[in-house]
Amino acid sequence: MKKYFNKLSAALTPVALLATVSCTDLDETIYSELSKDNFYNNKVEIMQGVLRPFTHMQAWLAPTGQNGYYFHGESSADQIAWPQKGRHGYDGGDHVRLHRHEWTEQENRLRGSWGLMWEGLGYVNALLEDLEEVDYEAAGLTLEEMESILAEVRVMRAFHYIKIMDMWGNVPIVTTVGTPINPETRPRAEVFQFVEDELLANVEKLQPLSQALVGRVSKAAGYAMLSELYLNAEVWTGTPRYDDCIAYSDRVINGDGGSLMGAMRLDPSILGPFSNQNQFSPENIFQFAFSRDGGFTFNWAGFFFGYSNMSRALNVTYSGWNAFVVTPNAFDAYEENDLRKKEWFLFGPQTDYETGAPILGTEEYDGEPLVYVNNIRRNSEGATGEGSMTEGEENSGARFHKYRSGTSDEEGVYWENDYIIYRLTEIYFNKAEALMRRNGGAATTEAVELINESRKRAYSETDWADEAYTTATLTLDELLAERGREFIFEGKRRTDLIRFGEFTSGTWWDKDTSEPTRALFPIPHIHLALNPNLVQNPGY
Repeated sequence: MKKYFNKLSAALTPVALLATVSCTDLDETIYSELSKDNFYNNKVEIMQGVLRPFTHMQAWLAPTGQNGYYFHGESSADQIAWPQKGRHGYDGGDHVRLHRHEWTEQENRLRGSWGLMWEGLGYVNALLEDLEEVDYEAAGLTLEEMESILAEVRVMRAFHYIKIMDMWGNVPIVTTVGTPINPETRPRAEVFQFVEDELLANVEKLQPLSQALVGRVSKAAGYAMLSELYLNAEVWTGTPRYDDCIAYSDRVINGDGGSLMGAMRLDPSILGPFSNQNQFSPENIFQFAFSRDGGFTFNWAGFFFGYSNMSRALNVTYSGWNAFVVTPNAFDAYEENDLRKKEWFLFGPQTDYETGAPILGTEEYDGEPLVYVNNIRRNSEGATGEGSMTEGEENSGARFHKYRSGTSDEEGVYWENDYIIYRLTEIYFNKAEALMRRNGGAATTEAVELINESRKRAYSETDWADEAYTTATLTLDELLAERGREFIFEGKRRTDLIRFGEFTSGTWWDKDTSEPTRALFPIPHIHLALNPNLVQNPGY
């Protein structure tokens, strides 16, 4: 099913399609054009339109090589860094500034993020305008089916606004393409209200989650969005909404919004939600339906994978830029008996998948065994200490191994991974946190049970008795730490740190405290110049 939707989503581009012109008849012009007047003739064409903005969304939300929400959310937080490694990766210092919270309003990558996210919102608004004029009966749809499709698009728009609001706070609310030409900045609380209203008005019209809804917006996805919205309401509006967070978390947990595989439940394996068959993981709720066979690959390799010499370690066909690494403090946050530390990272000596022979370095350790170490400093030059963002080497830091592509000889399943946006484990954590905050920060028995249900997968039966939380040991600080361990690489860390009051006041490897205004990114300078009705965020 997901391959089917990938082909649909790739088929439609909202521009004119130019045909060839005969070289022997220069007076003849042959062309064809797709427009809302001659498209949307049936359900297949309507779904092609619906999926167009969804496929665009992966460019800024997933770690697929673009510089969007994911890049800024993780690189500015305490778990992932893109340090300079010898002659590679300085890139004008933008990674260094982002990690140290020293960015400016003229950052190229930030400008790219703004453009990608608002472009995506424009796709959604244009699609809604088109669909609202469609003769759904002529297209073979019932009124209920058409209302569900429109609800899906409106919920997708609300999701765009959740992430835009998270990054920039006070932003315009635009629902019509080109109107107004220069929209005004609206207060964040007003944007929140718009998002809430849109979700509540449409979520019950969505279809329940099922295998047929992989790669689309389901009712369970809508409930998960509301869980996230209400969990962050105190930061985004000044008013806590923890009861509402609990209510919508329960809707997901109880399966009211459907599920992929029978009853909604956690995956028994810590690898299941990220495997190359993760469309069958029972805990996954909302995902990009990537498919290598379908021509739409989840290519995490660019950011996360090492140079081409590392392809031998996993017997894969991809290589990367040797960009992101795990910060020393993040890797140290895992106990040695935590299975996540073993399974979700590449660390230590790297060896050939087939022969077991050492993989050799190509830069500082050219011709020597490549050994990933938990520090970021010039060890080849005898350096000691904590190092810094400008002192890395080719082997600095533990590496990403959370998503598993399988090996290149696995026909039909190799590199078929979907990218997960929401999974049930997050909803468990959301509810537990809401219960604790409603209880003055103290853990309740239910909160402990929710977190333990997730955490126990990371330990052997022998170790678990000593690792289970109690109402005394599950503090808010410990919940933030466990949330970091569980959701590393998933694009959520900045938002979590802000909610716990640690993003600007906290310190971690090569990052001191920063001004409170750094909890929001600046509106890029060029967009302020283009739209005089935009108001820059404080501190910039």
